Amino acid sequence: MKRRTFIQSSALLAGALAIPSMLRASAAAGRPVGIQLYTLKDIIMKDVRGTVQKLADIGFKELELYGYNDGKVFNMPYQEFASMTKNMGLSIVSGHYGTGNAMPAMKGSLVNEWDRAVEDAAKAGQKYMCIAWLHPNERKTMDDYKRVCAQINKASETCRKAGVILGYHNHDFEFVPIDGQVPYDLMCKELDASVILELDIYWSTFANIDAVELFKKNAGRIHLWHVKDMNKEKRQQQTDVGAGSIDYKTIFAAAGTSGMQHFFLEQEFFERPQMEAVTNGLNYLKSFV
Repeated sequence: MKRRTFIQSSALLAGALAIPSMLRASAAAGRPVGIQLYTLKDIIMKDVRGTVQKLADIGFKELELYGYNDGKVFNMPYQEFASMTKNMGLSIVSGHYGTGNAMPAMKGSLVNEWDRAVEDAAKAGQKYMCIAWLHPNERKTMDDYKRVCAQINKASETCRKAGVILGYHNHDFEFVPIDGQVPYDLMCKELDASVILELDIYWSTFANIDAVELFKKNAGRIHLWHVKDMNKEKRQQQTDVGAGSIDYKTIFAAAGTSGMQHFFLEQEFFERPQMEAVTNGLNYLKSFV
């Protein structure tokens, strides 16, 4: 083979090998940055409209809500809140909900007026509803986890009929083995294929689970991410996204494997004013996403 032909062939081969990684990187490119409003739980109720408007002004585009109860969120009728945010140029993508097993009086859980919660979400154009947390009494044994999965599967049927996708959001406890089994692995098997996963990357990292490896094990199913960062010295403490120890550039490069559709900045510990902290996180994410 002539030297020139060899060089050209080698260049073509190198380009072909680079295509998969380019596709993986492009899976996250240009996606709007969202925020889980629980981040601002300490200030949002003081001025709901003003707080959300500041998020729009800073540059957030998508929202994930929490606290739905009895047709309201942040003490506003759900559709009124949805209309307000739409006028601000924001899109409600997802919301957090409970099973209701430990708090049956809360209206809008799996056990109390779930149909109404799904209807409200669908009317608002919300794409996802996620079960946010399990009470300790719901997760003592692997059979407990199986019972919760059965509840979620049943609730997913209601969601599908309304054109909404149900998901499950993790903490760290799902990765702590019970009788030699990892609850998260069990849930991934027990949950219906229609139920997607929302990966809280801080909590999976806290449990010493590599996010990219988790993407590979559940390829295409992890539609949503919670992007929060870990303090470099105190791993049990969060910090501004981009200032911690989690390698988000590598994680975002694997977005295609995950099946990621949306991601939400979240932060629960602050060393500076909250709006300043989330602005720092937003700017960091926009620098490479």
